[in-house]
Amino acid sequence: MNRLGIGATLTISFFLFGAPLWADMNKTAPALKAPAGSKAEQHINEGIEHYNQQHWDVAKKHFQEAVKTDPSAAEAHYDLALSLDKSGDHKTAIEHFKKALELGKDNPEIQQSGILHAHLKKH
Repeated sequence: MNRLGIGATLTISFFLFGAPLWADMNKTAPALKAPAGSKAEQHINEGIEHYNQQHWDVAKKHFQEAVKTDPSAAEAHYDLALSLDKSGDHKTAIEHFKKALELGKDNPEIQQSGILHAHLKKH
């Protein structure tokens, strides 16, 4: 294959395979709502409001309160992990992703979360 053919192949390959991945790099994983009736629901809802506005530290405080209020709420651990990740505390985020995965066996959004599995693969 000549140089022009190789260059064209590489360019096409980037747009078919590399560009979609590159475009997703800066997307923010959505925080998850608490199940109706959860003791942590109010804190999670307040945390989600701040998380969606990229107020990572304020969201983190609400999600920490949600975990304290209902330690068995998988969504609270998951959302806390997201905000910890955004705040740069990846080690603690991994701990809460693990807890969310353990507690959220019946939640497909947690079980199939790309960011959760990416963090768990790192460690």
